[in-house]
Amino acid sequence: MTNPLNVYSDIGGLKQVMLHRPGHELENLMPDYLESLLFDDIPFLEQAQKEHDFFADTLRNQGVEVIYLEDLAAEALHSEEVRQQFLTEYLNEAYVTGVDTRKEIEQYFLSIKDTREFIDQTMAGLRKNQFTITRNQNLSDMVEDSNPFYIDPMPNLYFTRDTFSIVGKSVSLNKMYAKTRRRETLYGKYIFQHHPMFQDDPVKLLYNRTMDTRLEGGDILVLTPKVLAIGISQRTDVNSIEKLAKNVFDYEDSFEHILAFNIGEVRKFMHLDTVFTMVDHDKFTIHPEIEENLVVYSVAKESGVPKIVEETDSLERILCRYLELPAVEFIRCGGDDLTAAAREQWNDGSNTLAIGPGEVVVYDRNPITNQKLEEAGVILHRIPGSELVRGRGGPRCMSMPFIREALD
Repeated sequence: MTNPLNVYSDIGGLKQVMLHRPGHELENLMPDYLESLLFDDIPFLEQAQKEHDFFADTLRNQGVEVIYLEDLAAEALHSEEVRQQFLTEYLNEAYVTGVDTRKEIEQYFLSIKDTREFIDQTMAGLRKNQFTITRNQNLSDMVEDSNPFYIDPMPNLYFTRDTFSIVGKSVSLNKMYAKTRRRETLYGKYIFQHHPMFQDDPVKLLYNRTMDTRLEGGDILVLTPKVLAIGISQRTDVNSIEKLAKNVFDYEDSFEHILAFNIGEVRKFMHLDTVFTMVDHDKFTIHPEIEENLVVYSVAKESGVPKIVEETDSLERILCRYLELPAVEFIRCGGDDLTAAAREQWNDGSNTLAIGPGEVVVYDRNPITNQKLEEAGVILHRIPGSELVRGRGGPRCMSMPFIREALD
């Protein structure tokens, strides 16, 4: 049987990708809770779904098979035993502690017979006005708080890039930076452990959601079958990179080097792929603000502990050396206009999804960056994103490639 995962670059022809169509979790966003749920605004769900469907259809029209997180998760819960196990972990991680409250919530979820509907409800969260919990003599049940939810929604789920990452034929099941997002990785755990497509060839984990340091998929770029780039960022800890590197070198024979980009711990640069993405063998989008003071470390594959060195060359020379190229081209987000660069980076102008070498999906709302990409010979597939972008993520953030073609 062919391995169901195969990602040895960020630009190889995209054959299969996992998305999550935004659901009712977005309708459970409220102004008072936006910051804790990592949103800056409230998307209009109907329009967000239309934009996301346009994105999915754009991929299908280019021959990409689109699969959905919510479908895979539902298919993974193929027995009552697995479903109960998932629900127990889900409620534990949703911090439902009141004895009676938890009992009634558990009964509510178990009453949902359709597994896909069950998954959708776990993603949407649970409002207190959906049903009444009996108040008994348990203190944790009796004491009310002001939160309108028994279980918070998971509005970031449509950014499928973050919770796990495919590297080669293995998976990094990530430890999310924010407490509010950590339940999201539970779906990945059950998909890779229980979905029929992975039963004949068990998945090797390069990282696990139980680790004690944070790591997110938006910081992981597969540049070539030999080289990864990983961001040291707001969302990914430097210690996580060392742990991941050792496992990559142990489990994935082709990878020889990891380049760690220190982009700083700021929200606007939350992940490496918000400021730097690969669009062709020798072309990269880049946000001008990270260029001048960017520090890059190389992690080399050696016996025992990986060897780490701080690189002193320019980013261009570093990439040329490790990617074995005579030259590279940087396509600057917003061009040379720093005002445009800041605005278009905020709207994910640097966050491209390559569907093949020199062919990418972009938001249509970043005209300067898109023009620069076209001037560099890159083929663009523009998608609308007025609502999707409110979650601060672009086409790459919203997609998790499962299968890419090998590079020539």
